[in-house]
Amino acid sequence: MYIKRHLEKTLAKAEAMFGAVLVAGSRQVGKTTLLRNVKPDLPYITLDDPIMLTSARTEPGTFFKASPPPLVLDEIQYAPELFPQIKMLIDTKGQKGQFFLSGSQQYQMMKNVSESLVGRIGILNLYGLSLRELGGIDCDLPFVPDSDYLDERKKSLAPLEYNAVWALIHRGSMPAMVTGNDMDWQLFHAAYVRTYLERDVRDLAQVGDEVKFLKFMTAAAAMTGQLLNHSSLARDAGVSQPTAERWLSVLCASNLVYLLQPYHNNVIKRAVKTPKIYFLDTGLAAYLTRWSSPEVLANGAMAGAFFETFVLAEILKSYANRGILDPPLYFYRDKEQNEIDLLINRDQTLYPLEIKKYADPQAADVKAFGVLDRISGVKRGPGGLICLYDRVLPLAGEDMVIPLTYV
Repeated sequence: MYIKRHLEKTLAKAEAMFGAVLVAGSRQVGKTTLLRNVKPDLPYITLDDPIMLTSARTEPGTFFKASPPPLVLDEIQYAPELFPQIKMLIDTKGQKGQFFLSGSQQYQMMKNVSESLVGRIGILNLYGLSLRELGGIDCDLPFVPDSDYLDERKKSLAPLEYNAVWALIHRGSMPAMVTGNDMDWQLFHAAYVRTYLERDVRDLAQVGDEVKFLKFMTAAAAMTGQLLNHSSLARDAGVSQPTAERWLSVLCASNLVYLLQPYHNNVIKRAVKTPKIYFLDTGLAAYLTRWSSPEVLANGAMAGAFFETFVLAEILKSYANRGILDPPLYFYRDKEQNEIDLLINRDQTLYPLEIKKYADPQAADVKAFGVLDRISGVKRGPGGLICLYDRVLPLAGEDMVIPLTYV
């Protein structure tokens, strides 16, 4: 069953602007399914096919003579030899929407794109299914906690029960897991990790010890929602800190991990400058950290971190689905332990957000927002507490309680 993706609108815009469009994202987020549903009449080629891959690598100059554009080309990162040919064909024909590419290894793929196709390709990021997509909701506005967004979002809400929230967090957002009721959670994620280690990690990082890399992935998943600590990751995996830093860049390039940067400026002298780490698919993170059921996860020590991770990922999707590759998302923490989970910086205005897994919001939950009022040159917009309460209501001043269903 195909679930309509919000990225479809952005893909149509990019197609009208560029000769090629690249849909990047981690494995199993639906890149191929999206392109084949949007472009059902175009020839489809996958470089997972060893015969096609051999042809692309050994005879790139003639590859597109047998398979001329427009076409859909899957797993483009396996044949970087094709990028110069794609550039030449785009320049020769001068037509838009000739190549629809997908790939899951941004580390090497983006290097080839930047060298060959600057100005000729639109790059989009696809993440797992969002709550809005699962609910069949058309609203694709990037999330921001102001009245315009909340009023628009209120027009199309999908009900979401408490147990359903934790079931989603535990299963994750990969389409096969969300739509496949007969999909075994344990077997699916075990196969996912094995494929990732055997295909992507070997190509990206030349990792000699896959057992250590799996320990590293598990340590990163256990750190979700916390300040990044390279030395802790290195110690848990039994590798050097430079190796841990390199491996983390691989997880980021694979769209498995997102680093939320701290907000600071020249005026703020005591702000923490270490990013926070988020493991973007909560189902995969739950598998790696051995939370065996939604109930165990919801009542476990990491419940707050997983809920925060889930919400951050949903907000990130709302920006990526509109083609915003570098969303204006930050967090704030200073040496006096003042902390704000998320800041959205839009039009030189900071919108602060707290994220809590409970359903009994208190004004004290947003007390830290006041630190922004004491920073010279910073304009603060309305903030919010995203939680499991069931309706929007004022909390303190302009700050609101925002149910998860509004994200």
